[in-house]
Amino acid sequence: MDRHELRLCLSLNKFSANTLIRQFFSVVSRLGNGAFWYALILVLPLIYGQAAIETSIIMIITGITGVILYKLLKNNLVRQRPCISHPCIHQGTAMLDLYSFPSGHTLHAFSFCIIAVNAFPELGIILIPFTLLVAASRVVLGLHYPTDVAVGALIGTLLAVIFI
Repeated sequence: MDRHELRLCLSLNKFSANTLIRQFFSVVSRLGNGAFWYALILVLPLIYGQAAIETSIIMIITGITGVILYKLLKNNLVRQRPCISHPCIHQGTAMLDLYSFPSGHTLHAFSFCIIAVNAFPELGIILIPFTLLVAASRVVLGLHYPTDVAVGALIGTLLAVIFI
């Protein structure tokens, strides 16, 4: 399994050798670290009024729960990032910490996207592609293994379903 995953990491990480691709995914990753989602939480009530306040509150509660959960997992499972464990994998942007499992960026992207699109389906045209780009950015930039991203997506989806 590890051999196949490393091969996939290397294949996706090769894209980061291109400066434009690396910069694009670095921006997506930075936005996915919180700025985009925090802005969405604040803007939803401005766009949709009273109907969006509950959605924003659910997103805040889900976000806090997600941070607690992924930090607990990361600090106990201590899987080093691929760019640390494998010198052949290029680190495309700064790391937030040393550990990769699960992907917190992906966890939050999936949970926030599902909650927002559930409440306001028309947002899917923007949020779904952005969420998928955030997930892809983590592997392309050498910061996560594909399973880190898959488990982050699964946990984020489960949190969204629980809190909706």
